[in-house]
Amino acid sequence: MKAKEHIIFIVSRFPYPLEKGDKLRAFYQLKELSGIYEVTLICTSDLPVPEEHLRIVNQYCNRIHLFQLSKSGLLFQLLTSALSSKPFQVQYFYRKSIHRKVRKIIAELQPKHIYCQLIRVSEYVKNEHLIPKTLDYMDALSKGMERRVQTEPWYKSWFYRLESRRLKQYERRIFDYFENKTIISEQDRKLIFHPDNAEITVVPNGIDHSFFENLSIPKDYDLVFTGNFSYAPNIEAAVCLAEEILPLIHQNGIPCKLLLSGASPVKKVLDLQTEFVHISGWVADIRISYQRSRLFVAPLFIGTGLQNKLLEAMASGLPCITTPLSNNALGGTNYENILLAEDISAFVEKITEGLIHESHFSSIALHGKNYIEQHYSWEKQTLKLLQLLHTPSF
Repeated sequence: MKAKEHIIFIVSRFPYPLEKGDKLRAFYQLKELSGIYEVTLICTSDLPVPEEHLRIVNQYCNRIHLFQLSKSGLLFQLLTSALSSKPFQVQYFYRKSIHRKVRKIIAELQPKHIYCQLIRVSEYVKNEHLIPKTLDYMDALSKGMERRVQTEPWYKSWFYRLESRRLKQYERRIFDYFENKTIISEQDRKLIFHPDNAEITVVPNGIDHSFFENLSIPKDYDLVFTGNFSYAPNIEAAVCLAEEILPLIHQNGIPCKLLLSGASPVKKVLDLQTEFVHISGWVADIRISYQRSRLFVAPLFIGTGLQNKLLEAMASGLPCITTPLSNNALGGTNYENILLAEDISAFVEKITEGLIHESHFSSIALHGKNYIEQHYSWEKQTLKLLQLLHTPSF
């Protein structure tokens, strides 16, 4: 039997648990790639990684090199970022000491390919010119920062404005160091301001087949929204749901209940808890949160990329109501497999219809589930990445 070729897979955060989009994407790509290649994972982490999590990821890796980022080092990087033109999040994850070790690992392994997830770790390999490399931009990070300028208070907005400008320049500059580039959606590809951005390959996220299972769980909530609740777009959406949308639905005489389910809820989210709003925090099986609810509602007015939460909710058989911005990457069709709302009043109107006349949205939910099953399997999406890794670059 022919021995598997070796690749190096570099990430900025350990890809488990799956509470953040970059972790989920890395985990399932690792899982798919491990069937074809011997994979060495190189990972930085600013948090301790439990042995159990290491064991779960290690089943898809030939070896794991985990580099812990110390708090003193993080403080130093924060200070030096003021004097650098690089984005703060690139500085945050970079250490010269780690760079030396990464170069040594590459020299010893001589892999067929190097795959970097996010520009955060691109500094570690950008000057490795003898081995073909792929950079996964994942999202247009600069645009995400730019949108946050509009929502943050004045004493924070200067930072996001500066970071957005630096990210835009860096996203353009790093492009030419990598033979292949990938990104999560067509809309994000257009937001990478490089003259050859059409060369970036769109590789969307997928969905685990387990989300298509019916768990037969009683529906004790009317609405659900999920996500990492330390992430600004999710925080804003949670506040919008609890403080703007829900009271208007109650005024319509519908005493509906909202479940906000996801990791790391900040105080602003925790303070939303009432008799009608439940904050679950991290749950081991997020499928339960979806199937406890009647409608999935995502009033996401900022942010970029393809929303995993939409894939999961649609695969779980829920009617999904979201913004055109979130649907741009997904490509759903309004009133066929998804429901779109441009403002608060439109959300209230569609939620009210869905709760009073539940059967109206049942065919939309079924079509949404079928749409995700046909277009968003991890196997299908990772095939696009495999084609890049197989293509000779020199």
